[in-house]
Amino acid sequence: MKMRVPALLLFLLGVISLSSCSLFGGHGGSDISPTTGWAYNDPDNGGFEVAEYNEQTTGPGLVLIEGGRFTMGRTQQDVMFDWNNQPRTVTLSSFYMDEHEIRNVDYREYLYWTRRVYKSYPEVYQKALPDTLVWRRRLAYNDPYVEYYFRHPAYHFYPVVGVSWNQANEYAAWRSDRVNEQLLIDEGILDIDPNQADENNFNTDAYLAGQYQGAVRKGMPSLDPNQDERPVRWEDGILLPKYRLPTEAEWEFAALALIGNSFDSPERIMSGRLYPWNGHFHRNPDKKNRGLFMANFQRGRGDMMGVAGYLNDKGAVPAQVDAYWPNDYGLYCMAGNVNEWVLDVYRPRSSIDVEGFRPYRGNIFEKKKMNPDGTLAEKDSLGHIRREKVTDEESADRYNYTRADNRNYLDGDLQSSISNDYLAGDNKEGSDRMYYQGKTEKHLGATTLVNDHARVYKGGGWRDRAYWLSPGTRRFLDEDKSRDDIGFRCAMIRVGSPTGNK
Repeated sequence: MKMRVPALLLFLLGVISLSSCSLFGGHGGSDISPTTGWAYNDPDNGGFEVAEYNEQTTGPGLVLIEGGRFTMGRTQQDVMFDWNNQPRTVTLSSFYMDEHEIRNVDYREYLYWTRRVYKSYPEVYQKALPDTLVWRRRLAYNDPYVEYYFRHPAYHFYPVVGVSWNQANEYAAWRSDRVNEQLLIDEGILDIDPNQADENNFNTDAYLAGQYQGAVRKGMPSLDPNQDERPVRWEDGILLPKYRLPTEAEWEFAALALIGNSFDSPERIMSGRLYPWNGHFHRNPDKKNRGLFMANFQRGRGDMMGVAGYLNDKGAVPAQVDAYWPNDYGLYCMAGNVNEWVLDVYRPRSSIDVEGFRPYRGNIFEKKKMNPDGTLAEKDSLGHIRREKVTDEESADRYNYTRADNRNYLDGDLQSSISNDYLAGDNKEGSDRMYYQGKTEKHLGATTLVNDHARVYKGGGWRDRAYWLSPGTRRFLDEDKSRDDIGFRCAMIRVGSPTGNK
């Protein structure tokens, strides 16, 4: 005779089974280590803490870009004959990108904070100022933009220009700290402290290293039996990774937004793209907006915005950052308006010598500076943790890299040189024979603009012709230079699952 298990009993067994599943991986119970059998989050056995984590919070201004494989590089005829971006297949992990370019009002907020906090170091504020003189032209009357474009409220929401690659990176670092400081305030860990000054200001690395405390409202409850409260740690999952410039591959992937032409199950992209939108035209095909330009660019010599009475792109200079239609990731102005800095050092051979996963050229590996006794060095006068380049001696025995500075690796270093000097053993550090700039007895008259400080910018701007609107095109400028048609937006790594909380 078969025994029937009551439905209620089956339900209770299911509940018990579910309750025994781990919140930290499904092994060994919700608060028991599957490798040692010791309990997590138990003050009686020492208080090792494991925080429950529900995926990365999307930082202010960011959009999640789900990564994957794509064909990076040229998608149209190389009319410039640069041969510097041959198509190749690469894969990117998921990341975040700013919905739009950094605006004048955003950058002025940064300047205001810098001047208010670094009272003893006015040079920091001066160094951060954008170069408004980029508007001047020898045969044009642009001086009003020198005075008004960055400061006047009419241009609050227009993209900031005149900012160098170096300045853009400093802004991204500052933004990281302000966002993390606000997260700690929202969690009730810190109180707002408007009296921060000089080195006594919130810096994420300094806070995590215990070299900045801030206006503590309450600490995190500690399960360590020897302390009641503690500062926030990375392991708590509250703080966000750093804002930064996107890599060239990330920027191009986000601009193309091929997710709009893909289907999940067969992993197939139905059609590629020449621009951040479908088709080879520059006008909107929708019935409601038919004929309007999709981006702000120069249609022909001297034709910047159309004819009075029916201005087309309405952008004689940069337009508002959300003035045109977003692409399929929801990103505005990934073509036209202003070009945008990316993280990479420029090399023509970047399309050949490239990693297949998260490609990037520009690594200079660093470490936190330590005292002779092994303790962390004191933060600098601006409140930042001191860093230094990893020595070649420390890298010599590694299999994945053998030196700290890899900007010219396989494209400008001695290994890629055909000079006999390399065979003769002339191995001076920093040599870049392929792109040598200057004159010596060995290199009479040699000159080039390509060097380890040349940075890529992409996207096309209000001064550019339609060719440069294609995400596959690329140009470069020295990292300490700026122009009236180059701005930037920030990115952030996605940690954890690639798809987020769907």
